[in-house]
Amino acid sequence: QVQLVESGGGSAQSGGSLRLTCAASRWSVRTGCMGWFRQAPGMEREGVGYISSNDNTNYAESVRGRFTISQDNARNTAYLQMNSLKPEDTAMYYCAAARADNSNCLDFTYWGQGTQVTVSS
Repeated sequence: QVQLVESGGGSAQSGGSLRLTCAASRWSVRTGCMGWFRQAPGMEREGVGYISSNDNTNYAESVRGRFTISQDNARNTAYLQMNSLKPEDTAMYYCAAARADNSNCLDFTYWGQGTQVTVSS
């Protein structure tokens, strides 16, 4: 079965950077879309952004210009580079995979276990 494993979470100061990694097995990142989501305590899960099979990216307004999603086909891995971190970025971060239809992402069906990001002021 498809397995997604996130890593790279941890603590950072406000203004700092972290890079999250999502390693996929039994799934090719070129197959469809790789997305990043986050959920803070007591809050609903929200989409951070995604990258499609043709490398088009889309970001939530709250992270646009600070976060960058990329993928490495050879390593079958997706990344979330987070710069200029803010305390409100504190959350559990999840990667997810979705099949695509003509580069349009379908439902995100496969999910990782999450990695915690904590940003202090």
